[in-house]
Amino acid sequence: MKRILAFGDSNTWGLIPGTKPFERYSEDIRWTGILQKKLPDAEIIEEGLCGRTTIFEDRFRPGRRGIDALEEILADNHPLDLAIIMLGTNDCKSYYNASPWLIGKGIEKCLDVALDYLSPEKILLVSPIHLGEDVWRPEKDPEFSKRSVLCSRELEAVYAEIAARRGVGFMAASDHATPSPVDNEHMDVHSHRKFAEAVLSYIRAGVLSPFRVA
Repeated sequence: MKRILAFGDSNTWGLIPGTKPFERYSEDIRWTGILQKKLPDAEIIEEGLCGRTTIFEDRFRPGRRGIDALEEILADNHPLDLAIIMLGTNDCKSYYNASPWLIGKGIEKCLDVALDYLSPEKILLVSPIHLGEDVWRPEKDPEFSKRSVLCSRELEAVYAEIAARRGVGFMAASDHATPSPVDNEHMDVHSHRKFAEAVLSYIRAGVLSPFRVA
């Protein structure tokens, strides 16, 4: 059985836009759940955490540094056939004051950990969806700012360069999915489906061939 790790933040966890306290989409709606249904010969290992960053410590919510969790998760689930890593949205928060370049250094640190367990062709680096124009408004998520929106849009180019240099696979989630107008931050039902289709296309292209896709 093929084993695929999906490592990310709230958009991997499946947070329903605008819910407070947070509610999660059902398995048949989450992009990870769609993958599981479409890949009956695979085990999809869901490792999404709300607020997760690449390397930045959230003093209000401990345990959010992706790099700290990634090594343990990889060790516990070794061997893997594919690791999908999608982080960076939370790094754009005003609290961290990080540039796209610095966020890229953080994701590259995560890749360093992943490459200790997997060969480059078994890693898919995904730049996150763009934040919506009004995400920073008080009724949405004031942890972000107008600058955060611009920062999120620049991550694609930064991640693409890193992926090319490190020899890992690359995909821009923003090419396939957009944030819900409800909160300008999280994928809605349609975007979860579109992103799942994009990942399936990547797999069909041969990264895990031979591989049965339902």
